[in-house]
Amino acid sequence: MPVAEPSEAASVDEPAVAEKPRGPRRIGVLLVIALLAFLIDLGSKLLVVAKLENHAAIKVIGDVVTFQVIRNSGAAFGMGQALTVVFTMIASAVIVVIWRIARRLYSLPWAIALGLLLGGALGNLTDRLFRAPGVFRGHVVDFISVQHFAVFNLADSAIVCGGILVVLLSFRGSNPDGTVHQQGGKGA
Repeated sequence: MPVAEPSEAASVDEPAVAEKPRGPRRIGVLLVIALLAFLIDLGSKLLVVAKLENHAAIKVIGDVVTFQVIRNSGAAFGMGQALTVVFTMIASAVIVVIWRIARRLYSLPWAIALGLLLGGALGNLTDRLFRAPGVFRGHVVDFISVQHFAVFNLADSAIVCGGILVVLLSFRGSNPDGTVHQQGGKGA
């Protein structure tokens, strides 16, 4: 029996050696960023629907950037307008994935990125669930129009900024758990 004790001690010590302190979990930061992004998006949509819908576009920067309300049943650039239910399911799946990642979230930059993604997804999902023409088929309120580009909203902006940050963090080798993954070929 004494032979088993050293191997047990080694197996107990190994995780402690491999496991480095990662600092505090960052779920709170993720939730605060997500809540702020969601509330800013919701507030802006409520404001533009109340003040701008059925009115002429407001010029913000000449004809280049205007505010005008567009109800979008599809995705970016009006694509997939018959797939509103699919986009609702995708937004729901994104929220579930972010929540699963959040359980092991120790990185502040990742918390910010995922918070932006979560807040944006919740903002557009809220439109899909509660706006006309009905549950799971609601049209997203878009209002920021950039000439020769697209009409979008603040939830879309949060999603794009969060996505860009995720890509940058991934290229840097940063993981949501606060570790950095090693890239092959240190000499390269």
